[in-house]
Amino acid sequence: MTEPRTSPLPLLAPTVHEHGWLVESSHRTLDGTVLYVRCAACGTRRVDLAARPQTPPAALSREV
Repeated sequence: MTEPRTSPLPLLAPTVHEHGWLVESSHRTLDGTVLYVRCAACGTRRVDLAARPQTPPAALSREV
């Protein structure tokens, strides 16, 4: 009895979603507050900078 031929499975693209960032820790610097954040859904991390209290934080690093 022979085994049927099978094709390799195609690589699946990663699931894209809107990250929900949670602050794990933070500290103040001369440029503003540095925030170490993690996505609640997938665990991706990045570093943000909140330069002013009135403005939303901006990403300082890429998502890792």
